[in-house]
Amino acid sequence: MFGIASSRAIQIANKSHGAIWQENAALEQAAFGNTTEARQSAAEALKLASASQGVESEAALAFAMAGDTARAESMAQDLRKRFPLETQMQSLWLPAIQAQLALDKKNLAAALNALQATVLPIELGQILFVTNISCLYPTYVRGEVYLAAGQGKESAAEFQKIIDHSGVVWNCWTGALAHLGVARANALQAKTSQGADADLARSRALAAYKDFLTLWKDADPDIPILKEAKAEYAKLQ
Repeated sequence: MFGIASSRAIQIANKSHGAIWQENAALEQAAFGNTTEARQSAAEALKLASASQGVESEAALAFAMAGDTARAESMAQDLRKRFPLETQMQSLWLPAIQAQLALDKKNLAAALNALQATVLPIELGQILFVTNISCLYPTYVRGEVYLAAGQGKESAAEFQKIIDHSGVVWNCWTGALAHLGVARANALQAKTSQGADADLARSRALAAYKDFLTLWKDADPDIPILKEAKAEYAKLQ
């Protein structure tokens, strides 16, 4: 888990590198549904390296995912001013942060509009300040927005993109949760389709839920998103 690795990174590398690990942990906790832990971890990482572009970018997204919209919005404004010509900032990170903020406010039109600024060809490129190539955070957020907007087919495609690029995401939490995203997107399609199409979507959803639960068979049973996934799978069967 990123949380364990963060303390080691702080000991053996510079503060910025350690803070990046801790922001990864914050994003992970936010995605898992542990919002209090996510906010604490993000705040602690900022204390280590508040001037770091990578730390602030991941912290802003972590706060947005954890529901701290005021802080995330303030940080997004700062990033926009500090890096007006930075391609990944303007084309990936800020659109993802803005889309997540709009999603928090249940403003799906604004969330979808924010995603129009993303430049898809570069999303699979290396993010210079992370420890692997990329966790594909913007891709994950896009999948979540499409899911909330009722666009199951488009949502499934985004999450499948993460699964198909496992060599890019390595052991990022996005890799495992993408299976759950595919399951939820197909379950949505099953509800909105009829006949054979609905049956096929339901079968895909069940398979994806099973894949996710198999991956997380040894996970802490109290993780909020795992409890949700188990309930959804049971209901769909």
